[in-house]
Amino acid sequence: MTTLLMIIGFGAATSVVVGLGQKLKLPWPALMVVIGIAGAFIPSFAEITIEPDLILPLFLPPLLFAAAQKTSWALFAIRWRTILGMAVALVGVTAAAVAGTAVLLIPGITIASAIALGAMLAPPDPVAVDAVAGTVTIPRRIMSTLQSEGLFNDAASLVIFQTAMAAAMAGTEVNFGHLALSFLVSAVVAILIGLVVVFVVWWVMEKIDHTIARSSLMLMLPFGVYLISEHFHASGVIAVVVASLEVRRRDVESNSAERVTQASTWQVLEMLITGIAFGLIGLDLRQVVESEHADLGRAILVGLAIALVVIAVRFGWLLLGTVLENKRSTDDPDAAPLNLKDATLMTWGGMRGLATIALALSIPITTATGDPFPGRSYILVAAAVILLVTLVMAGLTFPTIVNVLGIDDEAEKERQATKDIALRAYKAAIHQIKNDDSLPDEVAEPLRARFKGLYAQLLGTTDDQASSEQATTFKEHREAMAQVQTKALQSARAEVLRARRERGTDPQIADRVLRRFDLQSVLLR
Repeated sequence: MTTLLMIIGFGAATSVVVGLGQKLKLPWPALMVVIGIAGAFIPSFAEITIEPDLILPLFLPPLLFAAAQKTSWALFAIRWRTILGMAVALVGVTAAAVAGTAVLLIPGITIASAIALGAMLAPPDPVAVDAVAGTVTIPRRIMSTLQSEGLFNDAASLVIFQTAMAAAMAGTEVNFGHLALSFLVSAVVAILIGLVVVFVVWWVMEKIDHTIARSSLMLMLPFGVYLISEHFHASGVIAVVVASLEVRRRDVESNSAERVTQASTWQVLEMLITGIAFGLIGLDLRQVVESEHADLGRAILVGLAIALVVIAVRFGWLLLGTVLENKRSTDDPDAAPLNLKDATLMTWGGMRGLATIALALSIPITTATGDPFPGRSYILVAAAVILLVTLVMAGLTFPTIVNVLGIDDEAEKERQATKDIALRAYKAAIHQIKNDDSLPDEVAEPLRARFKGLYAQLLGTTDDQASSEQATTFKEHREAMAQVQTKALQSARAEVLRARRERGTDPQIADRVLRRFDLQSVLLR
């Protein structure tokens, strides 16, 4: 019952903190971690423990699935170098740098357990950076690069962690050849599982003619893909990302009702799951720190040194990336990083989160031989420090860093890209109307004129002086017209609600009319 109360409490706190963060212009996930830390001092909450093996399967699949919905196969085809460089190579380099630092600073730690620590601290959390960066306006090229990196880096780190942990538990050395082979096999099997499961689910959905039922099945998809992949010792992370990308690829124009339903549902679920997850991170930080350490002060200093190594390695890697991006010609016009500002912002955006806390809590007290796990107390404190530095501190200061760097949000470029896609859609509509002979001319002609007028307005061109003057007048009074429309729709909705409360009115019919007005209001907004 206490665990259920904690989940409800964090869910309710998320709703409040999101609004508070918006007013204070602070990233709400970092605030949720602070609330979780405060909750750890409540006696009943402090006793709550969630099995580490459940943290990733419960929180990671839906959040990864939602994050991957914002990208596409085409984008990955262009950015395969960035994905390999940051999601695989950078994870390996960071794990190696952390392992070397740990061997030097942590007494009694073995190379295998040091590599496990490095793998634990290497991957930035895509959910964290997505939620935190949403509080400020930064260029899409930077945001999409961070998202692409975050979707796959957990896979590399988990394989390294599992291999290192097996060696640490058995008291043997890490077999790097076996490590590379395991990652390759895990990735290939995960890709196949993701594609096959989506094929089966899509086949089933085609037999179901019910929007809510189809949307419900889609909500279960990421959990199913993740668990099936883990059962076959494949990467659940890669399988979920592949499934999400394939779902978007298979989407068809007739699924508009599902897109509206699923978009609203995923927005609510993503916010609540993210809030609960980051509240849990704060709650678990106390458990991580309370590791029966004899010299907590020294452990914190070691953790800070490791945190500096993690940040320095990432910054150096991104600086190298700027040099390479500027030297080679690329088919990606939105590549990042391109300069020192990009590298700095992306370094500060390398926030650790769910994977780090889950892996830290999964470390056993003893090895298979019954000996104490080498350097366990230092490892746990280092995980806590890296979360506080890269998530809480970096998250709370992220808006300030953006302002200090003077990052151009490239709003005009994004508006032009939006306009280009919208124009393609309008051209397709006009082409369809022109080539459809099912309507008489007296009906088709006004329809063509309507779409042509919308097309011309979007282009900023007009056919004659009268329409040009009309467009100018429209622009001048756009704000006033929007206010009048909003008030008119409010009056309409109020009248529908009054009718719904009257005797003799069918509530479902009133709700149907109300939904139409609500959709109009959302479109205007």
